[in-house]
Amino acid sequence: MAHPDQSALLAAALSAAGRGWPVIPLHPGSKVPALHGERTCSRTGDCAHGHRTFERRATTDPARIERCWAAGPFNVGIATGPAGLLVVDLDTVKATDEKGTPDGATNFSALCERAGKPVPATRTIRTARGGRHLYFAVPAGVRLGNTAGTLAPRVDTRAWGGQVVAPGSRVPQGPYTVLCDAPVAKLPKWLQSALTAPQRPATTPIRPTAPRDAPRLAAVVFEREVSAVAATGEGGRNAELLRAVRAVGRFVAWGDLDRTAVEEAFQAGGESAGLPASECRTTIRSALDYAIRTARPRQAAS
Repeated sequence: MAHPDQSALLAAALSAAGRGWPVIPLHPGSKVPALHGERTCSRTGDCAHGHRTFERRATTDPARIERCWAAGPFNVGIATGPAGLLVVDLDTVKATDEKGTPDGATNFSALCERAGKPVPATRTIRTARGGRHLYFAVPAGVRLGNTAGTLAPRVDTRAWGGQVVAPGSRVPQGPYTVLCDAPVAKLPKWLQSALTAPQRPATTPIRPTAPRDAPRLAAVVFEREVSAVAATGEGGRNAELLRAVRAVGRFVAWGDLDRTAVEEAFQAGGESAGLPASECRTTIRSALDYAIRTARPRQAAS
């Protein structure tokens, strides 16, 4: 007896293939391809003349798809490279992340803002955890690979060498569903440039100066923390900005430092480290609000 989801998953596979996007089967209820790897390849069947990668085995052939999904309730994977797609994967914030940490959608919006462009309207899929997949058509002759956090934290991309889970599939966390059924937009030039640009060269560390009337301790902590943010490498910049602003926030609460001066200094420090301007503003505002709200009286803190 066929699994109750098989017909729906077959329809999802045929729908993707009908758009010209080669598909592969994923293990039922999983995001993992249900295809053997090179190490376990028997060199028979499709691989009789050598191992064929998942990208070479992905297909748009309805007959092959029907035979495959008749064998089980496989989730559907789209081989993004052969499909001519670049998919931007916007992740959600994890429970273990610092409070106020921006999610992938917020960081991508900040990237668009810095490019002077709106967030592109394109086919958008809601992932099982509440994230988003934004689909873009790659120009002919352009070959892009996968990235993980290169553009911004929680913003990954899938192209050659990658695959995404198609809507209609389901994992334990929930289903993949169509959030926006707009036509697939062309890959924006600014985004293509960002994906092919060399890594940002190291910048000269900034030398923050505390307000002249600031008490000695407040000035020392202020200058030390802003410098620490500016010197932070990729991978922990937002967390370091959040921590540093909270460390200085008590002096704002006590009236030792002007809030505007603190915000401007950390904005410069965060951007110097490579954080998007919008992400800096959001994190600084959230961290200062928290620090001021929870600061103990000066006497109790001394």
